[in-house]
Amino acid sequence: MANTGWRDLLTEGRLPRFALIALGVWLNAADSLVTATIMPSVGRDLGGYQYFSWTVAGFLVGAIMAGASSGRLAEMFGLRRATTLAGLVFTAGCLIGASAPSMAWFVAGRIIQGLGSGWISGFAMVAVAMLFPPRHLARVFASTAAIWGIATLLGPLVGGAFAQAGNWRAVFWLFAAQSLVFTLAAPWLLTRTAKEQHAPGIPWRQLGVLGLGIAAIAIGDVARSASLAIALVIGGLAILALVLRIDHRSKVRLLPHRAGDLRTIVGSGYASLVALTAASMALTVYGPAILQQLHGLRPIAAGYAVAAEALLWTTAALLVAGVEGERGERRAIRAGAACVLAGVVGQALTMRAAPLGLVVAAAAVMGCGFGLSTSFSSRRVLAALADEDRAIGSAALMTVRQIGGAVGAAIAGAVANLVGFTAGLNDATASAAALWVFAASVPLALAGAAAAWRFTGSASAAQLGASASPPAALS
Repeated sequence: MANTGWRDLLTEGRLPRFALIALGVWLNAADSLVTATIMPSVGRDLGGYQYFSWTVAGFLVGAIMAGASSGRLAEMFGLRRATTLAGLVFTAGCLIGASAPSMAWFVAGRIIQGLGSGWISGFAMVAVAMLFPPRHLARVFASTAAIWGIATLLGPLVGGAFAQAGNWRAVFWLFAAQSLVFTLAAPWLLTRTAKEQHAPGIPWRQLGVLGLGIAAIAIGDVARSASLAIALVIGGLAILALVLRIDHRSKVRLLPHRAGDLRTIVGSGYASLVALTAASMALTVYGPAILQQLHGLRPIAAGYAVAAEALLWTTAALLVAGVEGERGERRAIRAGAACVLAGVVGQALTMRAAPLGLVVAAAAVMGCGFGLSTSFSSRRVLAALADEDRAIGSAALMTVRQIGGAVGAAIAGAVANLVGFTAGLNDATASAAALWVFAASVPLALAGAAAAWRFTGSASAAQLGASASPPAALS
């Protein structure tokens, strides 16, 4: 019987390679909570509050572009060179952020950092498949999940400590140093990794249109009139819908067949993931700033208040990991969607003036919802994919969530700026954003919950097994 223990996993030269992958996962996992915690300090130093949401949306757009191209780059350059390139790009983004003289430069650094992060994540998965025997994959993936949990605990502490010390730039110098270690170690540790001999290509046209759509929504952030901002948001969403049409007709696809058709399990499943993720972004982008301004929290405390979402996400996911069967899966997905909706509504009601405990509870309920539903939603979508779409559909699960995050951040930014956030962070602008940014997330959460109900209905259950050719359809 093959040895599957930790000792065997870390022998035969695998320990340093495992450490390299762990460092790459950490760089990606810790970024969001660290950056969210320091953003109020960044805004006070650099100004440019109208670009607040771009620091998240831009990062995610970069990650989407990189993630979709990582397979092709690994084929073209080999894993060793491609991973080294990813580390250099991430390092460059950190250095730009650390030395940024204005918010525009800071956003540019975040986009470049997103590219590096997306490539590091993609190449890490390639490295896991190439460097570790199948008997060890469960432990390797469990370890990556544990690193995400550690990042949830340490991210707000790291960001908050530097913010309270009045030196937010040191965060990016610190990440640049870690990324440089990753970059220098990659050529040495990834020797004798052969180039991939096949790749489906890169859906450049879809990615270009996708970036244009998100950019249109993001430009709505800085529109001077409400009508123009609304028009840009609507136009951006229309462009995103066009991506589905282009993708359907393309030889190299970003998404599986009929991924935009809500009558299919795959289409409604992806729609649920996109909408629910988009609804959660208001807390990530504006939660720490509002909590610091209106509730008088120090950066570390604000970071941990927001991190309640991630902590409950992990806890709930572990609690329901053993749930099996069609009925249990459907219940978990629906309960999760309902919790996300309840959490978003709770934030809209409490963020402005309610006791802090209620604000944290709303964030925790939302995180619990994602923990209950995300893994089962992903599994249900995968089960409904046609055989020829299984690989692209699996990769698209992360892509659609990143798209949802970028769109949600851009919409939150547009709403915040419409209610005066461009004037800077003060009690009046924070109070307005606390109400309207989170209220604007409620329709997104409703749409996501409705899609979750649809793709877990009786029609989907009856047809889930018949997914051999086109994606299973809902009646």
